[in-house]
Amino acid sequence: MNRCPITYELCENNLYSKRGLYLLSKKLTQLNPFPYSSKEQIHLATQFATKLSIQGVQPKLSVKLNVAKRLFEVVETGGLFIFKPPHHLYEELPQNEDLTMKLASLVGIEIPLHGMSYNKDDSLTYFIKRFDRATRKQKIGVEDFSQLLGYSRDTKYESSMEKVISVVEKHCTFPMIEKAKLFRLTLFNFLIGNEDMHLKNFTLIRRNEKVELSPAYDLLNTAIVLQSKEEIALPIRGEKSKLTYDDLVDYFGIERLALPPKVLEKEISKFKAMQEHWKNLITNSFLSKSMQNQYISLIENRFKQITL
Repeated sequence: MNRCPITYELCENNLYSKRGLYLLSKKLTQLNPFPYSSKEQIHLATQFATKLSIQGVQPKLSVKLNVAKRLFEVVETGGLFIFKPPHHLYEELPQNEDLTMKLASLVGIEIPLHGMSYNKDDSLTYFIKRFDRATRKQKIGVEDFSQLLGYSRDTKYESSMEKVISVVEKHCTFPMIEKAKLFRLTLFNFLIGNEDMHLKNFTLIRRNEKVELSPAYDLLNTAIVLQSKEEIALPIRGEKSKLTYDDLVDYFGIERLALPPKVLEKEISKFKAMQEHWKNLITNSFLSKSMQNQYISLIENRFKQITL
């Protein structure tokens, strides 16, 4: 029996569950393999790199869903999905990112529609639906924190979480609501080992006549991939490693974000309650058993580190 790479549900006689296909389109009853191998996708991403506005470290493709043909198609413009193929240097990135996004959803972090697609060579590519597009021709206003703080792609790591707070306070319509969301996202990134949450991975979006934090994206357990000594990308109180409860909660949550203790207690309780659910989801993910064990071990150690 297969497991759907979009919902992780078990499904018979199909690579995707009915719910997984329905999430992509109410009219979709089948999805054919993406007509490129992982190597071909990387080659295509290199060709399109100068034309697309979604390039970062990972190879990316702009893609649309052709419901009539029951497949995803690469496009130069108007794509509503971003595809990230397997990386030639780092193992299991699509499986890692897809799982991490699902873990974020369990603790109430808003995320876009995402999943994985089978390729013609049976490999998996991670996809995410663009939240900055209402339709193929209609864009939604977004700005990343690198732009708002005057940093470049080359200096996106040279800031701090304190400066991230200043952007929320200055630009968000309801800053206290967004600061609670920022605390949740920061605690999440620490606990799951995302050491690459730089300025360009924080974005403000204008919707429903208000400015707020965008849905989260580029969430990845980089610790089990890179094996680095840092714990976060942007320092808190000048530190990127050996963070404690005092750093994350007392200093960042209470002193800098000015969140009421009851709000912080509620957020922390949410993470505690989800720890076993996280483990279950990890063991049902598409990561190899070795990577699953590393992921679970890291989470357990991070919980102990800040005594949650």
